[in-house]
Amino acid sequence: MSFSPDFSRRYEKLPVTIFKEQPEASKLILDAIIAKCNEKAKEGKKCVLALAASSACIQIYDDMVKAYEAGKLSFKSIEIFSMDEYYPLDRNELQSHYRFFKEYIFDLVDIPQENIHCLQSNKMENVLEYCASFEKEIEKAGGIDILITSNMGMNEPGSPYNSKTRQITLNYTSRVAAASDFFGVEYVPHHAITMGIDTILKARKIFYLAWGEGKAASIKKLAEGEVTDQVPASYLQNHDNVDIYIDEAASVNLTRVETPWLTQKCEWSDYLTRKSVFWLCKKLNKPILKLTDRDYNDNGMSDLITEKGSASSINIKVFNDLQHTISGWPGGKPNADDSTRPERALPYPKRVIVFSPHPDDDVISMGGTVARLSQQGHELHMAYQVSGNIAVFDHDVVRYLDFIRESSDIYGFNPAKADDIYKRVVEELKKKHPGEPDPMDVRMIKTNIRRSEARAACRYLGIPDERVHFLELPFYETGGVKKKPLGREDIEIVKNLIKSVKPHQIFAAGDLSDPHGTHRVCFLAIIAACNELKHEEWFKDCRVWMYRGAWQEWDVADAEMAVPLSPEEVEIKREAIFKHQSQKDRPLFPGSDKREFWQRAEERNHNTAILYDKLGMAEYQAIELFVRYKFD
Repeated sequence: MSFSPDFSRRYEKLPVTIFKEQPEASKLILDAIIAKCNEKAKEGKKCVLALAASSACIQIYDDMVKAYEAGKLSFKSIEIFSMDEYYPLDRNELQSHYRFFKEYIFDLVDIPQENIHCLQSNKMENVLEYCASFEKEIEKAGGIDILITSNMGMNEPGSPYNSKTRQITLNYTSRVAAASDFFGVEYVPHHAITMGIDTILKARKIFYLAWGEGKAASIKKLAEGEVTDQVPASYLQNHDNVDIYIDEAASVNLTRVETPWLTQKCEWSDYLTRKSVFWLCKKLNKPILKLTDRDYNDNGMSDLITEKGSASSINIKVFNDLQHTISGWPGGKPNADDSTRPERALPYPKRVIVFSPHPDDDVISMGGTVARLSQQGHELHMAYQVSGNIAVFDHDVVRYLDFIRESSDIYGFNPAKADDIYKRVVEELKKKHPGEPDPMDVRMIKTNIRRSEARAACRYLGIPDERVHFLELPFYETGGVKKKPLGREDIEIVKNLIKSVKPHQIFAAGDLSDPHGTHRVCFLAIIAACNELKHEEWFKDCRVWMYRGAWQEWDVADAEMAVPLSPEEVEIKREAIFKHQSQKDRPLFPGSDKREFWQRAEERNHNTAILYDKLGMAEYQAIELFVRYKFD
C-alpha cells in the first residue's frame, strides 16, 4: 500500500483534530479514560488523572459524571490531581479550583477523599516544602496517566522547561483574564501554585482542548510556532503523546484553514476564491482590481487562475460581490431592484427583532444599523436576553438609592423608609465578599439600572418603550458568574417573543469567542427557537442576521451585508452607547482591553471601513458587518 502524506497539515508540529461539536471530542477522551481505567485495574492499580479547572473541560467532566451514573466508570479506581490553584485563597471561595472540582465532579461521584489531590490554596508556612510533597504524591501514585487541560497550568511566559510544582507570581494579563471570576481585577490574587512544565510533560497522555475564536491565535502559536518559553504551551511539541482537540472557531488561524491554497489543492468555491483574493490584497497591499496574473502565480495561487480564468476576470467577480454587500438600507430599500442587494425590498416596512445578550450589546455592536432601521420606518423590537445585573458596580446601587432618599420629599415618599433602605443596603454591600452573589433586592436594583439605561438608549434611537422587551432568561439569573445550562424555559421565552412579533428580520449576536459565555448561550436559545418555528408559513419570510460584539469583527470574506456609517451616524451610535452609564468609564468585566466599549466599537468599525477602502471600495467613516444564518 502506498503512503499518501497529508500535506494540508505540514505546518502543524502537533496532531490537531478539529471537531464540529465539543461532545464529539469529549466522547473520545471519555473512551480513553475508561480504557485506561480498565487497563490499570488489570494491574491492580488506579488510573491517575490530572485535570484543569477550566470551562473548556466542563463537557468532559459532565460526561465523566454521566458515565459514573450509568455504571461505566467508578471513581474509586481513579486518583485526581488538580493542575493549579490561586494562592492564597480559601478553598471554599467561589473562585477556588477545589470548589470548581467539588461542584463539577467530587460531589457527584463515588471518589474517596484519599483519591483527591487538589493543590492547597490556604496560606501555609512553607510553600516550597508543600510543593515538593505534592510532586512526591504524584510519584507515589505512579505518575500521571492522562492529563486534560486547556492551558499549561498557571505557568507564565518565561517559565523554565524543567520547572516543577511551585508558587508563581501572576502577571497582569493573567489577572485581567481572571477578573470576571473575581468581580474586578483588584480582587484577583497575585500568586498561584501550579504544576511546572516538567510535571505536565511527564504525563503519559495529554489532551489539550480549545474552543472558540478567542483561542485561535494561541492555537496557531502552539501548533505551528517555535518552541519558546514565551509560549509555555509550545513545550507540548516536545511530548510524544499529545492530542490537540479544537472546534472550527478555534481553528481559523491554522494555515490549513486560513490559507488552505498554500497547503493543498483546493476546490475553488466562490467563498474560497473571495477569501484568497482578500488575503492576496492584504499581503501585497493592493486593491482587488490591481491584482495581476503574476501576483497570483508568485503567491501560490496559480491553480486559481488556471481553473477560474485570468486575474482580471476573477478580480471583477470578487470586486462586484464585495460591492454588493454594501447597503445603506439594512431593512431593504423599497421600490428598488433588490437582485444584487443583501436584503429584499419587500415587505416594507419590516417587523424586526434585535436580540441583545446584555442590555448594551445591541448599540455597541450594531447601533448605527439600529439607528438606520429606525429612521427608515421599520418596526423595531429590542429584546434583551439577560439582565446584565452582575456587571453593575455596587457603588452605582448606592448612588441610585441615595438619589431616591434625597428625592423622597418631592413626590411624597416616606423619607424615613428610604433612609432605612439606603443604610441597610450599604451595610449589606460592606459585608459582601468579592464574587459573592448579591442579595435578591440588590440584584433587582442592578437589573432595573440596566433596564432604565437600555430604555434610554432605545428612546434616543426612536424606539418606544412598548417595543422594548426584557426576557431575563433563567439560565443567567444565578447571581454569580457561573451560569446554568440552557434550558427548555429559556428557549420557550425566546420562541414566544418571536411568535408574537412574527418578524421579517432577526438580528442576533453571533460572536462565539467564549464557548461557555453568555453570548453563546443566548445565540443557541435563538437558533433552537427558530428551528422549532422554521416550518411555520410566516417564518419562511424571516431572515436571521448575525452581528458581532466589541471584541472582534467578521472576516470580510464572511460578510454578506456591510452597513456604512457617516461621521454623524458614528456620533449617534456613540451617544446611544453613552446611555448605558453603568458600563461607561470602566465596565466591571472589561476583558483584556481596558478601553471603554464605545472606543473599541468605533475603532473596530473604522478599521473595517479602512479595509473596504484598501480593497477598492468607496471610502466610509465606519462599517458594521453582518452574516446571514442559513437554516438546514
